[in-house]
Amino acid sequence: MDRLDILESRSVYILREAYACARPLAMLWSIGKDSNVVLWLARKAFFGKVPFPVVQLDTGMELDEVYAYRDQYTKEWDLDLIVIDCPPESEMDPSLPPMTRSAARKSAGLANLLEDGGYKGVFVGIRRDEEATRAKERVFSPRGEGNVWDFRNQPPEFWDQFRTDLPPGCHLRVHPLLHWSELDVWRYIKRENIPIVDLYFAKDGKRYRSLGDKDITSPVDSNASTIDEIIAELETTDVAERSGRAMDHEAEDAFERLRAHGYL
Repeated sequence: MDRLDILESRSVYILREAYACARPLAMLWSIGKDSNVVLWLARKAFFGKVPFPVVQLDTGMELDEVYAYRDQYTKEWDLDLIVIDCPPESEMDPSLPPMTRSAARKSAGLANLLEDGGYKGVFVGIRRDEEATRAKERVFSPRGEGNVWDFRNQPPEFWDQFRTDLPPGCHLRVHPLLHWSELDVWRYIKRENIPIVDLYFAKDGKRYRSLGDKDITSPVDSNASTIDEIIAELETTDVAERSGRAMDHEAEDAFERLRAHGYL
C-alpha cells in the first residue's frame, strides 16, 4: 500500500466507525476540495450510496460556480441534500472583527441544523495542517452544549480508539481528513479523478487555494491551471493555504474564538 492507500483506508474506517456509533449523522458539504474528498470517500465506504444527508450551510454569498457544482453532483450522485439558510450578520456577536463576524453566520447555521435535526455527529472535512487551531482537534471531537469546543480538554485517541459516549445536548465533530495534508488531497483528487470546482484552476494569474464566501475570500497569485501544476506549485510554495481568507488576517485570536463557539 502506498501513502494514499493508507490514508484512504483510515478515512474509510473513521467514516464507518462514526456511522456505527453516532447516528443520526450528517455531513457538511462546502463544495470545496476537502469536503468533496470526504464525500468521495463516503461513497466508497458505503458502496456508492451515502447513507446520511449532506448539508450546505448557505449564506447566499457563495460563488456561482459553487452552486452550479452542488446542483450537478447532487443529482449525479443521488445525494440527500439539506440547504441551511444561515442567519444574517446582524445577529452575530458584535465583538467579533468584521470578517470573522461574517464567517460566524455558518456557526449559527450549523447550530440551527443540530437543534432541528437532533444529530449526534457531523462529518467535517478539516485538516490539521490548514490552521493552528485545527491542529488541536481530535478525529472524534466532542462539542458541549451550545456547540462549545473546549480545545484545552480533548480526549486522547490511542490506537484509533475513539470516544463516542457523550452526555445529552452534546455532539461529535468527526474529521476523516484530519491526518491528510493539502498535497495529499490534491494527489488523491488526481488519482481518483474527482471532479472539482473550476475556481481552483488559475485564470489570468489567479486561483482559489481555499473556497469561502465571496465577500471574505480572495484568489491568490498562481499560474497553476491543471492538477499536475497545482501539485508542483504546492511542493515548493511558502504561501499559506488560507492566505486568501480575510478573517485569518484580523485579530490574532479571532479564529480561535470563532471555532471555540462552533465554527468548522
